[in-house]
Amino acid sequence: MAVVGLGLLGRGIAASLLGHGFRVIAVESDEAQRTRAEDHITLMIAEMIDLGGADPGLRSEWLRRYVPTPGFEPLTDCAFVVESVTEEPAIKQQAFEAIEAVVGANVVIASNTSSIAISQLQQGLKNPGRLVGMHWAEPAHATRFMELIRGAQTSTEALETAAAIARRLGKEPCICQQDIPAFIVNRLGYAMYREALHLLETGVADVETIDLAVRNGLGLWASLCGPFRWIDLSGGPEVYAPALQRVLPTLSKADDIPASMQALAESGARGTANGRGFFQYTPEEARHWDELYRRHAWRVAQMQNEYFGPGADTKSQAR
Repeated sequence: MAVVGLGLLGRGIAASLLGHGFRVIAVESDEAQRTRAEDHITLMIAEMIDLGGADPGLRSEWLRRYVPTPGFEPLTDCAFVVESVTEEPAIKQQAFEAIEAVVGANVVIASNTSSIAISQLQQGLKNPGRLVGMHWAEPAHATRFMELIRGAQTSTEALETAAAIARRLGKEPCICQQDIPAFIVNRLGYAMYREALHLLETGVADVETIDLAVRNGLGLWASLCGPFRWIDLSGGPEVYAPALQRVLPTLSKADDIPASMQALAESGARGTANGRGFFQYTPEEARHWDELYRRHAWRVAQMQNEYFGPGADTKSQAR
């Protein structure tokens, strides 16, 4: 297996692959980034053992299957490639060109992207049918989430190969059959973010209150089921249809970035990464929230394993 790019998600992807027995060739041109990545992967492997129940022998064994490299030549014998470079089409296209120059003609290339159209990325590839979208979630080594996206030219074989690998990694692949902007989960998320910002800017509630409402409301059920199951569990379409008719006309329909978000973005706010976002963070507070989120991700995965089985298809009934 190959991972191209060892940024935040690339490190987690490499750790996930290593934790499930794959040999991983990791391409990263920046030497300092390669060093940092190995340190982060070491911590992720420890989490997979301590919190995920992986074999303790993995703690030292994984290094024998990990091959960091600055160039693409070692990818020659790889059977599957995950590209996880910067979320810019031009940079990804450069990576694809380098990958296609060395891997076999039938090797599937999976692009880790959260919003770029796979059909756009397929343009210019020698073999566009082998490119599939593979949207991971942070922390990639812990979550069961994965979206697979079919581009206009993606072959069924490529999609099935990516899905099989996802299941080997304990993921539950969600197949996006249409290559629409932001795919499934982010489209739903962006709709919620817009309405949350609308509530903030119209004075309905402050940031803390809106977060509290979502955490204790949507957060109650969202790890167990999706919106359609929740509708069934909480009254069914008969209850929700008239409520939708009343509420939908009052929801935000804005297609511009809300002013509060735009102002923060222009100020360089990067959330916990630099201590500035909708909340302010000291370095200690930022570390606390990052660590809390990782621990929560493992608890959610363990709960889902208990309810649905490890790597099982939760389209079936819960246990």
